[in-house]
Amino acid sequence: MEGRPKESGTTKASTGGGPPPLHTVKPMGITIFNRMFATVYALAILALFYHHTKTLLCSPTLVSFSLNLALSLSDFVLTFMWINTQTCRMCPVYRKQFPENVEKVMKRSDFPALDILERSPEAYFESNHPCTSETEKIEVMYKSMKAKVQHALEKGEVDDQQHEIFNKWTDNFTRQDHPAVIQVLLDASKDKDIAGNLMPNLIYVSRGKCKALPHHFKAGALNALLRVSSNMTNAPIILTLDCDFCSNDPQTLLRAMCYLCDPAIRSTLAYVQFPQIYRGINKNDIYCGEFKRLFVINTMGMDGVEGPNYVGTGCFFRRRAFFGSPSSLISPEIPELSPDHVVDKPIQSQSVLALAHQVADCNYESKTDWGSKIGFRYGSLVEDYYTGFRLQCEGWKSILCNPERPAFLGHVPINLADALNQQKRWSIGLLEVAFSKHSPATFGVRSKGILMGLGYAQLAFWAIWSIPITTYAFLPQLALLNQVSIFPKVSESWFFLYAFLFLGAYGQDCLDFVLAGGSVQRWWNDQRFWHIRGVTCYLFGSIEFFLKFLGISASGFTVTSKAVDAEQSKRYEQGIFEFGVHSPMFVTLTMAAIINLISFSLGLVEVFRGNDLEGLFMQMFISGFAVVNCWPIYEAIALRNDNGKMPIKTTIMATLLAGALYMAASFIFKPLGISNGGFTVKNKVVDDEQGKRYDQGNFEF
Repeated sequence: MEGRPKESGTTKASTGGGPPPLHTVKPMGITIFNRMFATVYALAILALFYHHTKTLLCSPTLVSFSLNLALSLSDFVLTFMWINTQTCRMCPVYRKQFPENVEKVMKRSDFPALDILERSPEAYFESNHPCTSETEKIEVMYKSMKAKVQHALEKGEVDDQQHEIFNKWTDNFTRQDHPAVIQVLLDASKDKDIAGNLMPNLIYVSRGKCKALPHHFKAGALNALLRVSSNMTNAPIILTLDCDFCSNDPQTLLRAMCYLCDPAIRSTLAYVQFPQIYRGINKNDIYCGEFKRLFVINTMGMDGVEGPNYVGTGCFFRRRAFFGSPSSLISPEIPELSPDHVVDKPIQSQSVLALAHQVADCNYESKTDWGSKIGFRYGSLVEDYYTGFRLQCEGWKSILCNPERPAFLGHVPINLADALNQQKRWSIGLLEVAFSKHSPATFGVRSKGILMGLGYAQLAFWAIWSIPITTYAFLPQLALLNQVSIFPKVSESWFFLYAFLFLGAYGQDCLDFVLAGGSVQRWWNDQRFWHIRGVTCYLFGSIEFFLKFLGISASGFTVTSKAVDAEQSKRYEQGIFEFGVHSPMFVTLTMAAIINLISFSLGLVEVFRGNDLEGLFMQMFISGFAVVNCWPIYEAIALRNDNGKMPIKTTIMATLLAGALYMAASFIFKPLGISNGGFTVKNKVVDDEQGKRYDQGNFEF
């Protein structure tokens, strides 16, 4: 369904000899359906909480009240996250760019300069890059420079330009730390390619670090690059790329310029975000490495409000956006770092290099606004999400550019441990934002309104999915093992409410996924991995965050490994889950798999015995659904002999803990000696009032 373009005057076709359009935008056809379905689903949720309230008020004992409260809390979290997700479904848009028109509206000589940050030479030269005489020459220069830097750091030696700075630095810090290192590999004023064209500047920057001061991980590195580039080149446009990403489309810059050079929107446009697209993902994407909802579906929804969040790579920034709101410039402490600074000295001049070393030093940011009011923002492990959020709260907007041909391609972890560790780190970082003074649910709603605030909250509270997922992975199954029914019978009207809520949520999720270009098989693996994350990285990330919040422990930053061996790569291509090493997260995952399998199996035994399980059908369905999703785990435990199977240590620990959990649950459920016609009935004598309460679905104690 086409609608009125959002940016009127710049998205319509040219008429009367006017300039050709640079881009168009229109609402997606699914929008009306999303809004109507959200209304119906919201009414169903209200009915569910009416049922929960009634059940809680009728709970005669502390045990039954606690069970109902746990289910109510889980459904409350599901509702909160559902509401946040709906903000991305209310007004999704589709954009199209016309890069061929850029040179029709501005001269090539007027194109803005571009600085590219975070590109790692090591990653490039290890990839399948085009081999030419020039790239070979640059690789030799890089390796030579790398050897010199390593030698200088090992011996405590530096070149003449760094000697004075290094002497000052060593007065305060030990040799285990290292000073900033800056090397000009290519100089645009003199270095040329084989055709005689001037090459771009290529500058290697290694910021200074010391153990006595925080370095703020990736955000600190980006701020160091931002300052060095401000002093040496100060291009108005900045592209940030992760070290494992490379360009895949020569027109990408022109596509970004369709927005960055549009006078109708550029005054408030902070960045143009391209989706993260990965190569090397296996056919069915068993680890959900595509992140279609995170990088495509949700970002298209937020794009229809005020723009998507920054996802850490493949993003073109306006340098001005890092220095205050669109209407109020925050000047940095040194004029040479201002976005308005005009570079009028050669990049290899002594004064430029000296200042570059100064602003890349480990203690430069002390008592400055870097990381708080200017630059990439500190305070979270997910500096990308937090920076984009803070920029939008200051009044900046963003745009999603999602062309058919991926602009950039990157790598994803292809073993389960790395994938879960990466997302555990994200979970911790997002919770750091969620429970900060800049929480999207409070500060974000006040600053940007309810749609953008809750849209960001959907990510910030990502890890609390662990509450309902863990609850539904264990509680119904343990109740089933102990002959206790905790859901309505199939013959009751409340059962159909539960069925609608489950089928409606899954059906809409599948529809979103398929309309975004995904397959049904990939959607199934996506929902399975959502359950896996719930009892692993979401759960452990939440625990680690709250322990850190209480001052009991602190999380460390671990870079995700993308290196694999041949056998591991082969198993990944075949769609086989990779375990191999022991991990606490594998223990909880295996516990859930074991308990669901046992509860479902015992339920089937009772069915074959002819017992009526009408009152326990929902619990059997949940267990059976979990068993189907856990099939790769059962394979890894019992059916595989390769190096990627589940470690015996993990299986033994999970089995013992599952047994202990069952024994504890049996002690708790023992006072609830009831059955709705499934297993052995402990008291078959009932009176009329008891029968009436039973028909109403109330516990009898």
